[in-house]
Amino acid sequence: MKTPATPSKLLAFATLLIAACALATGAEAQNGLKKADAWPNRPVRILVGFPGGSTPDMAARTLAEPLAKALGQPVIIENKVGASGNIAADQVAKANDDHTLGVVINGNLTSAKQLYPRLPYDPAKDFTPLSLLATAPLMLVAPASLPGGAEFFSAARQAGGHWNYGSVGNGSVAHLGMELIKSRVPGLQPVHVPYAGNPQVITAMIGGQIQMALIPPGVAMPHIRSGKLQAIGVTGGRSSLAPEIAPLADAGVKNVNLEVWTALIGPANLSRAAQARLAQEVPRIIHDADTRQKLFNQGWQAVGTSPDGLKSRLKDETAILGNIIQARGIKLE
Repeated sequence: MKTPATPSKLLAFATLLIAACALATGAEAQNGLKKADAWPNRPVRILVGFPGGSTPDMAARTLAEPLAKALGQPVIIENKVGASGNIAADQVAKANDDHTLGVVINGNLTSAKQLYPRLPYDPAKDFTPLSLLATAPLMLVAPASLPGGAEFFSAARQAGGHWNYGSVGNGSVAHLGMELIKSRVPGLQPVHVPYAGNPQVITAMIGGQIQMALIPPGVAMPHIRSGKLQAIGVTGGRSSLAPEIAPLADAGVKNVNLEVWTALIGPANLSRAAQARLAQEVPRIIHDADTRQKLFNQGWQAVGTSPDGLKSRLKDETAILGNIIQARGIKLE
């Protein structure tokens, strides 16, 4: 015959049962928290403010496939063209689904605020910088039918305002870079004509609507090698992306040391889980030899910085482009 449990034994058993339940509940809550914090838990969108075939689009698509494999979710590129990439940037700034990112160019994060008094987003407050993906110099390109080298600038001076130059949009580095060149070459007065992207700039140049433009080597070189266009010179020093093209300084235009770049950003409200995952995966992908070669073939020098690396670049370049804007008195609506 079993001895009846004493009240003290019953109390001890109840205490152990409550503790076990608490531990189980805590473990379930912890597991639930981990699942809730997991990122991503659905497809990731990357918005690009320029058309397919543009240099930002090519960089974004090069990143997308390996990033999808790393994250275990589809990475979808969406081209939201217009306003020099500012439409796409604004949509990224206003995204609240924690799965929308953007690939942008210099101007969206550096010069846009200084150029557009009614810009719908604040580059300094509305984004989470994630990584500087890649950089490239700019190449001054002209139709092959025009004179080359220093003679090109003599012909351009004589043409005055009858010649036009194209860019990927108001406030882009290609726009501001041409204004810098105009300040370096007395008498140079081509009129700015903005386009949706570099493919449209190329088409307009071949068609005779514009006579010059600053274009990344990856877009320009196929047309130069085919004989449809010519390179007058490249910004900065001689570049490994186009080693056969002399610097602009050789044609008499010095101190034009600008680059274009493309960066990955998220909205300011991007979760810490997303930031941490992307800070881990994106630089690893960009530093991969296969990715670096693909970017190089497109005319990009792979970089793949940390978020702090992109923040540093933004600070430096905002000052540089701000000086050009102030010196040339550029304001846009």
